[in-house]
Amino acid sequence: MTSPHRSSDAIFSASGAHGPHVRSAPVLENHAIHLGGTNPRKVSFWMPLAGAFTRTGIATAIASLLLTVVMISFRPFQPGGAEMPSAGGDIVNQLGFGALGAISIFSLFTFADRRVLMALFAPSFLLLLGFLMLSVANATDPMAALRAASFTIIGILVMATVLAIPRDADAFSAVIAFSGIFIVVLCFVGLVLFPNEAKHTTVGAEPQHAGLWRGVFTHKNIAGPVMACFSFGGLYLFRRGWKVTGPFLLVAAMIFMMNTGSKTTAGLVPLAILMVAVPGIFGVRSLTPALFLLAIIGTTIGTLGIVFIEPLRLFVHHNFPDLTYTGRTTLWEFAGEMIAKKPWTGYGYESFWGTMFLWTMDQPFDRPWDIRSIVHGHNGYLDIAVIMGIPALCVAAWAFFIAPLRDYMRIPMRKENVFLGDFFMMILLFTALNSFLESFFFRRADPVWLFFVFSIIGLRLVARFPVATRTKR
Repeated sequence: MTSPHRSSDAIFSASGAHGPHVRSAPVLENHAIHLGGTNPRKVSFWMPLAGAFTRTGIATAIASLLLTVVMISFRPFQPGGAEMPSAGGDIVNQLGFGALGAISIFSLFTFADRRVLMALFAPSFLLLLGFLMLSVANATDPMAALRAASFTIIGILVMATVLAIPRDADAFSAVIAFSGIFIVVLCFVGLVLFPNEAKHTTVGAEPQHAGLWRGVFTHKNIAGPVMACFSFGGLYLFRRGWKVTGPFLLVAAMIFMMNTGSKTTAGLVPLAILMVAVPGIFGVRSLTPALFLLAIIGTTIGTLGIVFIEPLRLFVHHNFPDLTYTGRTTLWEFAGEMIAKKPWTGYGYESFWGTMFLWTMDQPFDRPWDIRSIVHGHNGYLDIAVIMGIPALCVAAWAFFIAPLRDYMRIPMRKENVFLGDFFMMILLFTALNSFLESFFFRRADPVWLFFVFSIIGLRLVARFPVATRTKR
């Protein structure tokens, strides 16, 4: 039997909200007790340690640990050119992620409100997970695909736990600050202690990236987006009054991100901030979803459109022949041809890119890229259709765009809800646009994919429950 005050133990209190989409009951913000009787701003970054032996402290510490570990993985600082063991057959990953999954399940049932648990996943997202399971069954090696898919399921579970168990906005802020600063500082330390592992080198398949930073991550195209998401976290902390920790995380993450050499990330970060912040400043928050959809449509036309829309393809071919997005258009054209052969079911999870299926295909002599050695299609949306089929892509469009934007429009005009909603929207907008040039959807426990999931679940919760706080303003 749950305690009558159980709902005060989670950031998304199942009481104290207004409107048809938010539960109504007395607000619990004023009933919170500061850790050890101290000012929550003073414990801020160290909250996971300061209150380690209280219920709130334990939940905050667990959330901090989960977010930190799932981001840096169990094999950080891999040497350049090293052959990474398959996640499905790596005992370290199996044990590590198994432990994360067990801790997440225990924490959800121990610290999260039951109503919050029931609201974690939208029906469209659950349907998309159903398509994932069908793609596993349709895989060339279903057991290997199931092992690989289990990592993405555990990753989703971990991110849901990080959102559901912190007591309030102050505890959640401590989680973001602790995890963000720990990871960013660790990446900087790696540049000094492990320079060959924390930077790309001339060893390996991409010597052209030599000197670019990647920190604890396996590639600059992962490090850059992760740092971008943590920079949004720094901005969120600053808006909540964390005048030192917030700017430090924002600036440090930005500096590291700029040195990853990712031009796409560097361009999308300010765009995401402006598209969320400016409408809010002028009191037209409803403009953000419209700008989001316009950005998605425009990016679709500017990337996939120049491959699959014939008049546009001819126009670009004659006027901008070098517009290939570093050869990506070749991959997209090939992926489109292959999708047309299996439009309903796709080719199965982990059964297309980098598999023997492609290695046994003939490679045309005039193709700019050797398709056989590519690990993904450099477009997340095409890759969903490749592995799951076009019906799954349609469901993904609803789960990834329409449902989160609808949630954003339903966020109650409470300061903490608005701040948190803007944070999640920045992550969603950035990662959704980034996925037109990179592919991370359902890629096991890819940190960028997990941040994307983080934003979708976060927007769903912040639209339905009031965000409690102990900080007096």
